[in-house]
Amino acid sequence: MNTKLIAKNPTARHNYEIIDTIETGIVLSGTEIKSIRLGKINLKDSYAQIINGECYVYGMHISPYEHGNIFNKDPLRKRKLLLHKKEIFKLIGQVNQKGYSLIPLSIYFKGSLVKLELAIAKGKKLYDKREDLKRKDANKQILQNLRDRNL
Repeated sequence: MNTKLIAKNPTARHNYEIIDTIETGIVLSGTEIKSIRLGKINLKDSYAQIINGECYVYGMHISPYEHGNIFNKDPLRKRKLLLHKKEIFKLIGQVNQKGYSLIPLSIYFKGSLVKLELAIAKGKKLYDKREDLKRKDANKQILQNLRDRNL
């Protein structure tokens, strides 16, 4: 099936170390789907939690559809994620460990369905973020030197 990326979480890989990812479905209303098709979605400060055996995503902003009327929903409402019970139990086991969180990485169309890539992540310390930036900068410099040498 073809996939079309809609939005990415820009700060997720910078602030968190990604341990594992899982693809989930998401429950949306009709006007929310229309807004998503227009690209009016923001995952920046979003996170997921498991409450009473069900997984919800919080802080995901979907702008109200311009041509919608009474059917528009609250842009920041919690949205249910579609997971099997076995997957939810696996997530509960991993999230109960100290320092682990559920963070949405990206949202995309898979065929005609909207899917959310959910990550089990551990928060980075400030020095880890600096180390990553140094490593990326060094790799970038090496590649640039190799390109200059080949020309």
